[in-house]
Amino acid sequence: MSKEQSCVLKAWEVTVRKTQQAKKRANSIFGTVSVAPQTDDDATTTTEENDDETSTNRSSIGELYHAERILPNGDYYTGQWYDSFPHGHGKYLWTDGCMYIGDWYNGKTMGRGKFGWPSGATYEGEFKSGYMDGVGLYTGPSGDTYKGQWVMNLKHGHGIKRFANGDVYDGEWRRGLQEAQGKYQWRDGSYYMGEWKNATICGKGTFIWTDGNRYDGFWDDGFPRGNGTFKWADGSFYVGHWSNDPEEMNGIYYPSGDDGSPEWDPKDVFTNLSEYKICSGERVPVLPSQKKLSVWNSSKRVEKPRRMSVDGRVSVGVDRAFEKMNMWGTESGEGAADIDSTTRRDLDAEMMRLEAEGFIQSLRPSPAPMRLPRAGRKQGETISKGHRNYELMLNLQLGIRHAVGKQAPVVSLDLKHSAFDPKEKVWTRFPPEGTKYTPPHQSSEFKWKDYCPLVFRSLRKLFKVDPADYMLSICGNDALRELSSPGKSGSFFYLTNDDRYMIKTMKKSETKVLLRMLAAYYNHVRAFENTLVIRFYGLHCVKLTGPIQKKVRFVIMGNLFCSEYSIHRRFDLKGSSLGRTTDKPESEINSNTILKDLDLNFIFRLQKAWYQEFIRQVDKDCEFLEQERIMDYSLLVGIHFREASVAGELIPSGARTPIGEFEDESAPRLSRADVDQLLSDPTRWASIRLGGNMPARAERTMRRSDCEFQLVGEPTGEYYEVVMIFGIIDILQDYDISKKLEHAYKSIQYDPTSISAVDPRLYSRRFRDFIFKVFTEDN
Repeated sequence: MSKEQSCVLKAWEVTVRKTQQAKKRANSIFGTVSVAPQTDDDATTTTEENDDETSTNRSSIGELYHAERILPNGDYYTGQWYDSFPHGHGKYLWTDGCMYIGDWYNGKTMGRGKFGWPSGATYEGEFKSGYMDGVGLYTGPSGDTYKGQWVMNLKHGHGIKRFANGDVYDGEWRRGLQEAQGKYQWRDGSYYMGEWKNATICGKGTFIWTDGNRYDGFWDDGFPRGNGTFKWADGSFYVGHWSNDPEEMNGIYYPSGDDGSPEWDPKDVFTNLSEYKICSGERVPVLPSQKKLSVWNSSKRVEKPRRMSVDGRVSVGVDRAFEKMNMWGTESGEGAADIDSTTRRDLDAEMMRLEAEGFIQSLRPSPAPMRLPRAGRKQGETISKGHRNYELMLNLQLGIRHAVGKQAPVVSLDLKHSAFDPKEKVWTRFPPEGTKYTPPHQSSEFKWKDYCPLVFRSLRKLFKVDPADYMLSICGNDALRELSSPGKSGSFFYLTNDDRYMIKTMKKSETKVLLRMLAAYYNHVRAFENTLVIRFYGLHCVKLTGPIQKKVRFVIMGNLFCSEYSIHRRFDLKGSSLGRTTDKPESEINSNTILKDLDLNFIFRLQKAWYQEFIRQVDKDCEFLEQERIMDYSLLVGIHFREASVAGELIPSGARTPIGEFEDESAPRLSRADVDQLLSDPTRWASIRLGGNMPARAERTMRRSDCEFQLVGEPTGEYYEVVMIFGIIDILQDYDISKKLEHAYKSIQYDPTSISAVDPRLYSRRFRDFIFKVFTEDN
């Protein structure tokens, strides 16, 4: 062995020894060197200088030690410290009077602790990444208390809320509001036990007064609505249909004896219940996650940028070691070092052992830092006069205005079977001069068809769409926008100017599928409020008169990506691999580009409560689509990255950056303060739902170079805080003869499991298997 080879091998052995020692110290791989923070005050006493020097010596090898410091802005910290961060157990006192005592991890409150506010309010319980998250007890300044489960500063799960006025709520919470089953007891002893929705009595439940009277039945917005029974303490009762509208109110009184009908009006129950108010409780003044930690850096010290390894740890001197190790594997080339096969075999075996034991994980090349994708233009071309589809747009807007404007409001969501009959359609003629029922217009004469108008009117009510807003979005003064390229199916897509609705032209076969499954679709979305399947608002047809006699069918859907957050990345996920990459070069990819399965480089980690709800709903939605013989659907996912630098680089949630460092407010990101503002404002809680504006963590993944069609990459330990929007789209493709032929043809050339066109049962199982690998519980 040559002298040069011997030196290389010795250097490698020294590096390995350092690595083993570093692991024993629970330090970063290959002897991370960090410079301890120092005070900026040159006028410190000799004793303080010695203390700082001692701290420097301790922290330079990355050890955990006790520190007591007054920070530059006046904040005070005492407790365990590690590499410029509170880490372990410690106490932090802010100058505004807020205080936290408990566990820290890399500068964030993590574990058990107690947070106190100047007002006297306290929270004692579990924290996660700076948020109240887990089980905890909050005591408000006026005496309100809540003991139960929290998720990201919101009451979420089971909990007991005791109000200062004596009222008590014991039950389930969702996103900070009473939801599902719960019991509310007023201070006079009367109580309600049953279903809740958005902090309001809604659904089936029982109200019992202190005098023994009770009401059992259905509720809406805090009052009886629907079938119900009022029972007196003496055994007499009244059974009927309840409503605030006297015309809808009817029922029968059954006395306990021969007393006859009492002098009693069912409306008295509504008057009495109006006195029983649901307390809203107190708002948390400042959320713990909104509190910034002061910077503890020295102006005398300039740190060199340190490379981040794939698992988020800092590495020094690794690149050079990696280059030398690459030289051993080089067959030829300048500077290549030749070693005998025995030495090579021994080195390979030792490398495999160390890698298996986790010693040299940081020697793998780190993925390049991620950046925010280039912002795309506002999607679509405005359809103005002279556009080839300008007349079609006018026809569409005239028809919608006529159809929605003339319809009476829906009284009941219980529809007769005849309402779903495909023959249930209404043709209306629109001549240019107008008729008794249609306005004059400047377009050519056309006919307008409404399919199953009562069903879609009920769907709009079910989805809480206001008819006036609906008409204004589609038929207002603003023109529609046509997306630049039609979809693979040949359909064209149009967006309303406010981005709330998407209009898609339909093939006749797709129209037939929707009409065939409409009853099942209606029952499904009615039964599952959090369904992820796309929302349909109307199905129509425009028939142009004259020699062409052209029919254009179209469906109106909700635009999944209509959000207050900018969408940085979009993915269309099916769970298949054949052809599932974008066909655009990297230079043309922007925030509007729809990426596919093999482009996905994340695993999405959801909070436990969200994840459990997610898997339940995906199972229900896939079962529904499988029963309707639907396949080729996909999960459309949009991601908003919450943290990015001014330069556009994404900031991992575990990045070891100086605490309290402020960035340019114009940076294209949603800050933690913005998220806290969203979570602390009750008027905006409703915007967070399954699949809509959901907070989550995205873990970056990397695919193996030797596996071309690896659907889910290997986790790297690099996490990003994100807001997610997702839903199931393209649900109108059944497994017809064309898809069966496609499956047979492609199965000859490719792996049958890798293609999209497969039997609905197999498609559903494959889709779920893939989605449940991409979405996991955040532990």
